[in-house]
Amino acid sequence: MTEAETRAATDRARLQWHVDQPSPDRTTVVFTGRFDAVEAMAARTRMAEPDIAGARHLVLDLADVTFLDSAGLAVLVRARQDRLRDGRTIALVRPAADAAQRVLRLTQFDQIFTMLDHRSPGST
Repeated sequence: MTEAETRAATDRARLQWHVDQPSPDRTTVVFTGRFDAVEAMAARTRMAEPDIAGARHLVLDLADVTFLDSAGLAVLVRARQDRLRDGRTIALVRPAADAAQRVLRLTQFDQIFTMLDHRSPGST
């Protein structure tokens, strides 16, 4: 594998995200890649910024998350706690990857979060 191929594979594995705000009170954060201990602190920090933290309705789109570990789960729990405490809502879009889905099922996150099967129109 060339250096460029190695760098491209590493970039695909890292957690990436973008924020979509289809309305002033609704924010969707679309995650792609591995949601793990290496990436969790940056994700948590980003989700605390006003454009995400201030939204009345938050959707965390995990459809393209390929891996989810306990650090990623902790970020989701913290987001849920913060939102519910302030009377705001949060929902997760189910990951397409079996491994990430399995983690949500085993931890019963699919029972405590509102789960959406698909991205909402306008999210990419």
